[in-house]
Amino acid sequence: MASNHASLDAAATERKARLAKLAALKRKQPEHESSIGIESQEEHPKDTPDVTTKYLSGRNYDAETRGPKLGFDQAPTDGQITLELQAQEIAREVAEQAKKDEDADQPIDLFKLQPKKPNWDLKRDLDEKMKILNVRTQNAIAKLVRQRIEDTQRAAKAKGAAANGNGQGEDVGIEGEMLVEGIHVREREEEDQREREDEDLA
Repeated sequence: MASNHASLDAAATERKARLAKLAALKRKQPEHESSIGIESQEEHPKDTPDVTTKYLSGRNYDAETRGPKLGFDQAPTDGQITLELQAQEIAREVAEQAKKDEDADQPIDLFKLQPKKPNWDLKRDLDEKMKILNVRTQNAIAKLVRQRIEDTQRAAKAKGAAANGNGQGEDVGIEGEMLVEGIHVREREEEDQREREDEDLA
C-alpha cells in the first residue's frame, strides 16, 4: 500500500513539474526557483552544452520553447541598410536632381503666366458694380410680386363684394395658384440671371 502511495506521489510531482514548464513556456518567462526547478536542473546540469543551441541555427527553431518559431518579432531587415534601400535612395536623388535641372534650363513660359480668359480683369471690375445692381434687381422683383398679389387680392375682393350684394367684401387671402405663379416667375428670373453669369464666365 505504501509503495502504491509513493508511486502516486511521484506521478503527481512529475505532472506538476510538466504543468509548471508549460505555464512558463506560455508566459515565456524563466521558471521560478522551486523544488521542481531544482530537480530539473539536477537532471540537466549547466556543464553539458545544449545540443539544440549548438547545432541548430535558431532561424526557425526557438531553443527556449523547444519548438518552431511561430512568427518574427521584427522584420529581418530592420536596422540594416540593404541594397534595395540604397537603390531607392539613389533613384529619388536622381529624380530630384533631374527636376531641378529641367526647371533651371527652361525659360519662363509666357503662356503659363497669362490667364485663361482675356477679359478676366473686366469681370473683376464689373463684379463690384454688379453688387449694387443685384440688390436693386432683387428689390424690384419683390416689388412686382407684391403688386401682383395685391392686384389679385383687389380682384378677389371685388368678386366677393359683387357676389354678396353688399358694398363690404370679406378679405380674401392670396389664391394658391397666384402665389405659386409668383414663386415660379421669381425662380425663372434667377435661373436666367445665373445662365447669363455662367455665359459671361465662360
